[in-house]
Amino acid sequence: MYTLPEAQTLPESLVGAESRRLSRYAELMPAVFIIPSNFEEGFYRQNNLPAQLSSLFAAIRPSRIDEDLLEPLCRRATALILGSALLDDSVQQLYRALKSAELNTGTVHLRRPGRRSSQQAQARAPGAEVLFALKRLWADDWTFGAVLDRLDTAGSVALEAEAVLVMRGDAGHLDADLAARLQVARAWVNAHGLVGVD
Repeated sequence: MYTLPEAQTLPESLVGAESRRLSRYAELMPAVFIIPSNFEEGFYRQNNLPAQLSSLFAAIRPSRIDEDLLEPLCRRATALILGSALLDDSVQQLYRALKSAELNTGTVHLRRPGRRSSQQAQARAPGAEVLFALKRLWADDWTFGAVLDRLDTAGSVALEAEAVLVMRGDAGHLDADLAARLQVARAWVNAHGLVGVD
C-alpha cells in the first residue's frame, strides 16, 4: 500500500498513471492511499483464479461471440471473484493501511486510476466494508459489459491487474474551474477535496 507522494517514484504498472498525476496535487486531496496492482495479482494467484476463469470461458470464441453463452458465464465469474478469499496477511495489510490513512471510519470510495466507475463503502474499523467494496470493484471486471469490451478490443477475456485508489468521501463531480486552475482537461471533487484528474 502506498501514499500519493510514494507513487511519484513508482512504476505506472504498479500504481497507475492517474495516481502519479494526482501525486502532484496531494495537498488538495482528501485522505487517500493506493492499493498496488500486485495486491490484486496475489488475490488471483492465491485463489487459482486464472486457471478457473480460463476454464470457465474456454468455450468463448472471440471471432464469433455467443452473447447468450457469455452472459451466464460472466455471472459465474463475478460470483467466483466475490466468493474467493484474501489471505489473512493481505486482509491485515489492508486494515493497517486503512488505519494509517485514517480511512477506517466514514464514507470512502474505491476506483481504478484512470476510470470513473467506483464502489463506495461506509467504513467501520477494522475495515471489512472496504474489503467487500474492493472485491466488488474487482468483480466489476467480470460483468457482461466489461468482458464483452475486452473481447471486442483485445480478443480475449484476460485482464491485467491494476491499482486501486481508496479515498475519503464519494466519487465526486466535475469542477471545470478547478480543472482550469490545475491546467488539466477535467477535475473531479467531492466535499473533502480533489478526487480525480484527466
